[in-house]
Amino acid sequence: MGLRRVVVTGIGAVSPNGIGRDLYWKNTAAGVSGTGPITLFDASKLSCKVAAEVKDFDFDRYISKKDKDRVQRAVPMAFFATDEAAEDAGIDLRALSPSERESIGVIIGTGAGGIEFAERQYKQYYDRADHDAAYRRVSPYSIVASFVGMLSSEINMAYQLHGMSHVVSTGCTSSTDAMGHAWNAIRLGQIDMVVSGGVEACITFGLMTAFCRMGTVTTKWNHEPGRASRPFNADRDGFVLGEGAWIVILEELDHALKRGAPIYAELVGYESTCDAYHRVQIAPTGQDAARAMVTAVERAGLSTGEIDYLNLHGTATKINDRTESAAVRMAFGDRARTIPASSTKSMIGHPQGASGAAGVVATLMAMKHNYAPPTINVEAADPECDLDYVPNRGRETRIDTALCNCIAFGSKNSALVFKKFKD
Repeated sequence: MGLRRVVVTGIGAVSPNGIGRDLYWKNTAAGVSGTGPITLFDASKLSCKVAAEVKDFDFDRYISKKDKDRVQRAVPMAFFATDEAAEDAGIDLRALSPSERESIGVIIGTGAGGIEFAERQYKQYYDRADHDAAYRRVSPYSIVASFVGMLSSEINMAYQLHGMSHVVSTGCTSSTDAMGHAWNAIRLGQIDMVVSGGVEACITFGLMTAFCRMGTVTTKWNHEPGRASRPFNADRDGFVLGEGAWIVILEELDHALKRGAPIYAELVGYESTCDAYHRVQIAPTGQDAARAMVTAVERAGLSTGEIDYLNLHGTATKINDRTESAAVRMAFGDRARTIPASSTKSMIGHPQGASGAAGVVATLMAMKHNYAPPTINVEAADPECDLDYVPNRGRETRIDTALCNCIAFGSKNSALVFKKFKD
């Protein structure tokens, strides 16, 4: 038996610039920023005072009062996005037969996992002078709720899905790699359907302090948050930390067709490489990032000349933006400067391990509407960033094939390729 085909049948989103798939797309297509002053903690003493927080989301609707001290902040967002994606795919995850429950798995990407929960518990302990009283206030679920790998289990348990339950945590490529692994599991016949994508709730005092110390977050735009995330612009000075959940239902083609499920696109290629260069920096040549993109395209049975749209990593850090641009030129040759290429992070910030899924959801909607979303805040591009970043205003353009690129700390590179479904 040959490798099976994999399609996307459902999408869900909780984003800083819109709750729900449709609002996320509407605002992303319109170039609406989700960045604002930090409200989740007191950031007055930090050099960066802005972030892309999820606002206007009813966390209490998706988590009981009892469970507030048992699960991480990311979980309610994951539930909403999973509910929306499943409904979009035309499947009721809460009304499945036992055999159906065994044929659906969860493979999610996250970078920080439950770091928000862990910080909250440490604070409760160390802020009290009476250590005996502080000890009693620490949740007995601190270990499991802080554990990166628990995120997929929360989804499995909520919907009683008995297929695989995996969390991929490879830094900023986490959700891209999660979808890549889900693609392979379905292609190989290990499972029929996977709830995949990425979830992140990483806007915490501790993590932001560390990013400020590292010098990777923006500090120049505290009084103009909407202009803070500036991928590829000459005066960019770092990324905006973001959060959210972007979930897709990946399904074996025949399984989807038998259900009469809607099909957004076919996932046709994935590759992951490593520069083996530095703990934080990408190798300046961009050679292995280019190799990930080219190999993903080849694995899709396409040529680089057939790609219509690129969703770039585009963090707004000096080195990454320049190197990613160079990698695109290396991968796509003479066409590189003419392919529409957006950075979704200009509007939603950098949701770390969920950033690949955020870009994928934007890309799938872009393919559906044949509309390339913009990269906002491109006022004067860096001369070394000379691609078509769809600056400031989106545009209508036919998108039959698309590549989503991701780069991570530890010299990691990952890419996914989608094309419109044709039977």
